[in-house]
Amino acid sequence: MAKRSFIRKSLRLLAMAFGAVVAMVFLTILLFRFVNPPTSAFMLAYQLGTAPEPLRQEWVLMAEISPWMPLAVVASEDQRFPYHAGVDFEAIRKAVSEYKAGEGLRGASTITQQTAKNLFLWNGRSFVRKALEAVLALGIDGLWPKERVLEVYLNIAEFGPGIYGVEAASQIYFGKPARQLSQTQAARLAAVLPNPKVLSVTAPTAYVQERVAWIQQQMNQLSGLKYLEQL
Repeated sequence: MAKRSFIRKSLRLLAMAFGAVVAMVFLTILLFRFVNPPTSAFMLAYQLGTAPEPLRQEWVLMAEISPWMPLAVVASEDQRFPYHAGVDFEAIRKAVSEYKAGEGLRGASTITQQTAKNLFLWNGRSFVRKALEAVLALGIDGLWPKERVLEVYLNIAEFGPGIYGVEAASQIYFGKPARQLSQTQAARLAAVLPNPKVLSVTAPTAYVQERVAWIQQQMNQLSGLKYLEQL
């Protein structure tokens, strides 16, 4: 009986601890709806590692970012962004079907999932991390408006070694504030997001140049800046 009672108490304590962690995480997500995150998990990891360059990042409001920039990342990474609830289950089903048909396994992460990963998690491809990413993305989508998701993502995304956020990227690569980015410049920044440690804005490979052209084509096909009115 004593052993059974000890097990019950231990399980109760574990459940309470788990509940406290979940509550803390979702309170943090709610706080970040109104308060700009002071840093992110990816930025902390960069600073704690053997960083070759100092970290550069400057937070700007969405109103201070060229509207071409959110359109570019939506066109490039998540064209169903206005419609899904943080996780695009339709895109996941399609990716799995393509994989079963013999095609390569492609990612189906949404901008919301990438925001959750960059803000709270670590890089990698483990099932545990992907599951946590999905849960956090659902919470973020439930607590934040879509425009806030884009604002946070554009301020914490990595655009090159030690270069975080669109304002720092715009100043370093183009010598201008983010609010002055042109359609082409926004597409160039979006083109390197899949792998900013390898892909370069200033020395684009043929692959990056093809991505820039494709992103601009998608931006136009999405009806241009009118597409953002759906957010």
